[in-house]
Amino acid sequence: MAWENWTTVTEFILKGLTDHPPTQGVLLVIFLVIYVITLMGNLVIIILVRLDSRLQTPMYFFLSNLSFFDMCCSTAVTPKMLVNYSSERKAISFAGCLTQLYFYIAFATMECYLLAVMAYDRYVAICNPLRYTVIMSKKACIIMLSGSYVAGVLNSLILTGSALKISFCGPNIIDHFFCDGPPLIKLACSDTHFILVLVFVLTGFNEVTTTSVVLISYGYILATVLRIHSAKSRSKAFNTCASHLTVVTIFYGTLLFMYLRPSSSYSLGRDKIVSVFYVVVTPMLNPLIYSLRNKEVKDALKRAQERITASWQND
Repeated sequence: MAWENWTTVTEFILKGLTDHPPTQGVLLVIFLVIYVITLMGNLVIIILVRLDSRLQTPMYFFLSNLSFFDMCCSTAVTPKMLVNYSSERKAISFAGCLTQLYFYIAFATMECYLLAVMAYDRYVAICNPLRYTVIMSKKACIIMLSGSYVAGVLNSLILTGSALKISFCGPNIIDHFFCDGPPLIKLACSDTHFILVLVFVLTGFNEVTTTSVVLISYGYILATVLRIHSAKSRSKAFNTCASHLTVVTIFYGTLLFMYLRPSSSYSLGRDKIVSVFYVVVTPMLNPLIYSLRNKEVKDALKRAQERITASWQND
């Protein structure tokens, strides 16, 4: 594709969620509060895992990286959205649009694979507890985490690179609040059949692969837990998985709804609402879910508060 074909459009206009100025002001405040809570909540998880010796386990090692991915995924989209709601001209450059698309895809894919790794970690902890420290060694954890990074980077490079080959020479108004793939492709002047197939194949592969790991892991976990005679032990085993299972259900549910369904059911208005939940709200919910449902995280928070209080009293 010639250079001039895909540089005809030098910027895009992000339509956002609404054209009503008062509503935009309300959304600005709401999303700003959500973004601040997202950053603070995930940062607290990362700091707790780093500083509390009792959280130096594979489960919390992965959790801290999940918090990092949540922060990055939200930061790829939310700041620009906040700027647009506070300005009259809601423009984003061509390069800025593809950059936003790249980081959004990359960190969303990384999170997808990391949640599968965390499901496998729970499977080993419950089904093979005596071999847990051997199977989930530090080296194994780093390799699995690295795999999530590699999958995210490669998936994003392929999809964003294919977007560079599309011609944009007509309307430049994106009917969305960020540069997501489907609304961006709708503006293309050239044939988009290949990239649509590529998106479906790669997204399908990522979803099927990671979902299979999650379902198989929890299948074995359920079978193992049901064989436990003690009600207290069963409850403890279920509680170990409750937070992760809640996060997985929210994450994969919205992702499957957004990207793996017939094109005939595609609706930009509905997808924008789902995208808000997936891109903006979910990264805020994850640390809350883990802190509210996880006793070890709550205990770590209490110990951190006690240390801070003691430090202030000594000063």
